Amino acid sequence: MSETELTSGDFAEAAEPFRLFAAWLDDATKSEINDSNSVALATVDAEGMPNVRMVLLKGFDESGFVFYTNFESAKGREILGSMKAAMCFHWKSLRRQVRARGPVEIVTEAEADAYYATRPRGSRIGAWASKQSRPLESRFALEKAVAEYTARHAIGEIPRPKHWSGFRIVPQTIEFWHDRPFRLHDRIVFSRNAEGGWDKTRLYP
Repeated sequence: MSETELTSGDFAEAAEPFRLFAAWLDDATKSEINDSNSVALATVDAEGMPNVRMVLLKGFDESGFVFYTNFESAKGREILGSMKAAMCFHWKSLRRQVRARGPVEIVTEAEADAYYATRPRGSRIGAWASKQSRPLESRFALEKAVAEYTARHAIGEIPRPKHWSGFRIVPQTIEFWHDRPFRLHDRIVFSRNAEGGWDKTRLYP
């Protein structure tokens, strides 16, 4: 049986987490109405107060989960301060959830440049115009900044701002959850071991 054919009772047969995650994400792209790659990202500020918000997963492989942001934003500053984060995917239509947490690393300049080049031109302008997470005096002020950067980059390529790049969460644990009747859910957690492989444990719901 392939990973894409695993049922809620069979997914415990997966030997490692990333093929299973790929299969679940593929299922979600077919069933979720909007943004099947959306994920809740949790960070902690300098005072130890937690923060959570939705971001979009832009890539993953055996190295981890990648998303992009303004490094001067609240989440950017919080991650740079601790270099740790957690994320939670929830696909309501499938009654599935995936949680991951671990240390964070910055993607390479080449990775950031390559992804930035795929963004719509307006989004690339927005990366320059928005002082993300900081006070905004009015909507007009934002629109003015967008107009200024649009005029500045009227022709040619729009370079990536140095304060805009990507983070990769390198998961130490990845937990898969599947809804079952009477709240007797299936939960499987994969944990990295000393050899760099994965140990798998079934949890009580």
